[in-house]
Amino acid sequence: MARIEPFKAIRPAKDKVSFVASRSYEEYSKNELKAVLKYNPFSFLHIINPGFKFEKNITGEERFKLVHNRYLEFLEDNIFTKDEEGCFYLYQIIKRDFKTLGFFCACSILDYQKDVIKKHEDTIQRREQLFANYLDTVGFNAEPVLMTYADDESIKNILKNEAEKEPEYNFTTRDKVNHKLWKIASKDIIEKLKTAFHDLDALYIADGHHRSASSNLLAEKMKDKNKLHTGDESYNFFMTYLIPESEIRIYEFNRMVRDLNGLTTNEFLIKLDTYFRIEKKKDGLYRPTQKHHFSMYLDGEFYSLYLRKTVYKFTDALSELDTQILYKTILEPILGIHDLRNDKRISYGYGKHNIIKMKDSIDNGEFEVGFSLVPININEIKAIADAGLVMPPKSTYIEPKLRSGMAIYEL
Repeated sequence: MARIEPFKAIRPAKDKVSFVASRSYEEYSKNELKAVLKYNPFSFLHIINPGFKFEKNITGEERFKLVHNRYLEFLEDNIFTKDEEGCFYLYQIIKRDFKTLGFFCACSILDYQKDVIKKHEDTIQRREQLFANYLDTVGFNAEPVLMTYADDESIKNILKNEAEKEPEYNFTTRDKVNHKLWKIASKDIIEKLKTAFHDLDALYIADGHHRSASSNLLAEKMKDKNKLHTGDESYNFFMTYLIPESEIRIYEFNRMVRDLNGLTTNEFLIKLDTYFRIEKKKDGLYRPTQKHHFSMYLDGEFYSLYLRKTVYKFTDALSELDTQILYKTILEPILGIHDLRNDKRISYGYGKHNIIKMKDSIDNGEFEVGFSLVPININEIKAIADAGLVMPPKSTYIEPKLRSGMAIYEL
């Protein structure tokens, strides 16, 4: 019984959208960021990195105010325009290895509070508050929360039909990813989508737990300040990109540990034998092939670790996760890593192309041992969320990764 609403998006002018839309700020190297800011005056990065104009690194509340000012400048210069009617925004991303079709909408904070919107990750209160303060000062949200829902034939057909129309935007970025956006303004189509989502039991956050938690904090603050609060104000919603669960791509994070916690290689392998059947692999890179099966790289050798299921106790959905199994059987009891988020002895590598980097990092002495896992699947994520449980940090790397500045939600 999810509530979704159309909104009046702030969007790039059609002739500038390919220059405006940017990857997430964290994805740029220092040199890349400098080049974009120097040579592309239309990039959304100018808004979120306002210190470039002053050749100064600006942080905190001062930065938030300057972000707001840069945003207003983009509006004044007609780089951005505002739609006059509430719409949904259909957005398709086509990469070499997959494509996804979803849409931007406003999701309900009340649904978030009532657990209609399901979570599977812990959030850090300090980061929640920081981003809530950011939203409050800048007055807009440009990075949607990625959420997924059970595949539904009626929703699929509606979106497919809309995607057959001429798109508002159609451009390809330098990384050879094609982006298309359609405006869904028809009141009839909007109502059909709202009804279809009202019939769903739940929505699941795939990426953006801190963003949604921060929006919730801001909504509570604004509600307390507004004596005429109705529940329909813009702060009662947050921008979301909704896609069916079949179009989510989930990858693993490899784990790399700097030392063996004082153990020799043989002592470490003996301790592993309690929970795992261990096989040394002879040639090349070795990846795990199934759930509860791990690849380990140590002393220039790959090992296969098969969980001894008669020894390990499965108690709930969390205990079934490979990331939790690795933590409970190796990382915590043997390697002495208790805080997966903050311990400097452990590092994580996005696993899609990372096993070579993991091997290189161990061969050059930066780390001593590495573990590779199979990706978690969407059903495991849903089971964790439905049970009100929380995954270990860095359990999933999820795509699609959305471009910032394609559609902006004003608060």
